[in-house]
Amino acid sequence: MKAAVYYETGPPDVFRIEELPDPACAPDGLVLDVKAVSIEGGDLLNRAGGEMAGKPHIVGYQCAGTIREVGGNVSDRVVGQDVVAVMAHGSHASVVASPAAQTWPVPEGLELQQAACVPIPFGTAADCLFEFGRLQAGETVLIQAGAGGVGLAAIQLAKRADATVLATASSDEKLARLREFGLDHGINYREVDFVAEARKITDGKGVNLVVDTVGGRTLQQSIECLAYRGRVISVGNAGRDEAAPDTSALSAGNKSLTGVSLALEMFAQPARVRPMVAQHLADVASGGLTVVIDRVFPLAEAAAAHAYIESRQAFGRVLLAP
Repeated sequence: MKAAVYYETGPPDVFRIEELPDPACAPDGLVLDVKAVSIEGGDLLNRAGGEMAGKPHIVGYQCAGTIREVGGNVSDRVVGQDVVAVMAHGSHASVVASPAAQTWPVPEGLELQQAACVPIPFGTAADCLFEFGRLQAGETVLIQAGAGGVGLAAIQLAKRADATVLATASSDEKLARLREFGLDHGINYREVDFVAEARKITDGKGVNLVVDTVGGRTLQQSIECLAYRGRVISVGNAGRDEAAPDTSALSAGNKSLTGVSLALEMFAQPARVRPMVAQHLADVASGGLTVVIDRVFPLAEAAAAHAYIESRQAFGRVLLAP
């Protein structure tokens, strides 16, 4: 199989395209011919400085493809079936192995490139908003990095739940495009103080909920955006800023800060998470939710794809096509 690998972490140019042996099929697993790889924020962080399973290491934890082999203990998947899969690592390749329990059949009519973008972004957004964020109709929510994969999913899900949706982005052009997905108020964080702007939009009250994928100093400012009894959900550190927030302001307004990891929920609460993701796939297939794909790069251009995402030019998902 072809794979984008690296032998040490670092900038995008650590990638090498190599021919490697196909992965073995575990008794409870599947082997897929990969058709589309959705590059996730965690993939970039891992490549930049995360743990490596070995050398060479194949990064990536979400893709869609066609089953070529089924493990002996698996009875609900068949060779030739299209599925979207989540795995610990290995998606940046033409063939991947995945636990069968971490795959979902692709609904009829849904393209594999679209399906590849659903489980992590939409599942994460839903957990941040509802399972841990407790968002209610009529509340206000601020979504950091609204033009990213989780951001676009969160905007759609929050608007569908009858919330007032605020989001940040790096340009007025991106904010204008976000309006078609349910954005009520856009904040260009490069032009204005987003804390002051969020308070202005809410008549000085602050927002009820913030979904923060950026971390660091942005997370500190997210706390400052909160209304009384407001909640911040911290999910990732896309900004790679290790500054720790000062949590002393939380008690002053009975506010809360919660960290969320969908990966942990997938293992701890599969009976809840699996049908949730399946419903998101069905909603995308029916047109109730929308996946936005910015660009598709060949697998051989994995370094360019990662660099493009890090340039913050993308609006929506960036994919690899083996």
